[in-house]
Amino acid sequence: MTTPQQPPFPPHDPRRGAGTGHGDGRETGPASPGAHGTGAGGHGHSHAHSHGPAAPVSRHLRKVIAAVLIPFAAAVLVGLAVLWPGGAPPHERTGVGFDRQTQQGTVTKVVELSCQSVNASGVPPTGDTSTAEGSSAVQQANGECKRATIRVDSGKDKGRTFDEIVQPDQSRQLSEGQKVVVAYEPSAPEDLQYSVTDINRRVPMALLAGIFALAVVVVGRLRGLMALISLAVSFLLLNFFILPAILQGSNPLLVAVIGSSAIMLIALYLCHGLSARTSVAVLGTLISLVLIGVLGSLFIGWAALTGNTDDNTGLIHGLYPTIDMSGLLLAGVIIGSLGVLDDVTVTQTSAVWELHEANPTLGRRGLYRAGIRIGRDHIASVVNTLVLAYAGAALPLLLLFSIAQSGVGTVANSELVAEEIVRTLVGSIGLVASVPVTTALAALVVSADRPADRPAAQPTGAAPARGGRGRRRKR
Repeated sequence: MTTPQQPPFPPHDPRRGAGTGHGDGRETGPASPGAHGTGAGGHGHSHAHSHGPAAPVSRHLRKVIAAVLIPFAAAVLVGLAVLWPGGAPPHERTGVGFDRQTQQGTVTKVVELSCQSVNASGVPPTGDTSTAEGSSAVQQANGECKRATIRVDSGKDKGRTFDEIVQPDQSRQLSEGQKVVVAYEPSAPEDLQYSVTDINRRVPMALLAGIFALAVVVVGRLRGLMALISLAVSFLLLNFFILPAILQGSNPLLVAVIGSSAIMLIALYLCHGLSARTSVAVLGTLISLVLIGVLGSLFIGWAALTGNTDDNTGLIHGLYPTIDMSGLLLAGVIIGSLGVLDDVTVTQTSAVWELHEANPTLGRRGLYRAGIRIGRDHIASVVNTLVLAYAGAALPLLLLFSIAQSGVGTVANSELVAEEIVRTLVGSIGLVASVPVTTALAALVVSADRPADRPAAQPTGAAPARGGRGRRRKR
């Protein structure tokens, strides 16, 4: 005899036997002979105690899902093969911005000296410190400067040294023993060919990445390891397919769609397993990405956003004028939305599956209503996260507009800010739409299960699970 507990038992189904309990293999009370008996009641808890994991959905539905996803995966593979670039095209370096030759270096000595001795040819300061230029001139005339000696540690001039003067008002100050990145300009005079362009941050960045990987593996265990592997695959696809293919002149939107789809398939199936649950999340993500692509294309064109808004995009356009910069902007919107979409669709699918496990009597409407209530909380947090992420990235730009005392309308109308607004809103619309779409797909699939198609019950007389607890099924 079992003690009735929530969730309620499903109505009697002659196909499942008289002793069928919860579909997830959990018992509701002390075991009794009737629970694991033979004959008509011998199917009790058959799914929990079978030697293999039970199928989460019917064979028919698995065939339907496969009929949709297998052609999609094949199309992605064909797209990767056709558009695979084979490396970024070469170009002659301009020596501007990121397009400079760089080497590694070390600061070997730092000596303090008077700024007057190194700025003797400069314009004498007027003493007016009310402006940034005047304050800088006074500091350079009366302050203490530094002469740093830097040794080149890589390249054909390894071991060569050069001096650089560090002004007191520079944001980047150098210290002895510090690792730096030096820029090399072969066409300049010999004593001016090298200059410090940045600090070498490889050690702290590598240490932080190691701490992150360790935390993910310790907490997530095998799932965490799979997540790290999928992250590595995503970076490989980004560096060896998406970026070089765009530089080769392929359509940025097409490249982003194919690359994002490949990342989505690999990441979701690698992290969550090859199952119907994961397949539903893939379908929900795919539909949402299509919506984001359509809306992004429409509003980027309508708002006349060029995608060429700063020095970096200007340099890209100058080096590769055939690249469609507005298409590149749209590709960024799609790729940027993918990571958050995966989180939403997987969460919603899992929620619907667990609701069905907890109460198998719920139909598709009941599952959808319960799942969408969970999704509403998810929508509020995810949209806020996305907006704040973009606002944080554009914070210096927003500060400049605030300093200039520009109105909200003027700020929003500028192309720099309008790009971020369109990016944020289009991505947020896709995220919001993914919740009802994925919830409806999951409810439809899990409620359409056909128990008759499932594997046969365990043979009569099988031993019960230890401790009255069934094995967890693979979903």
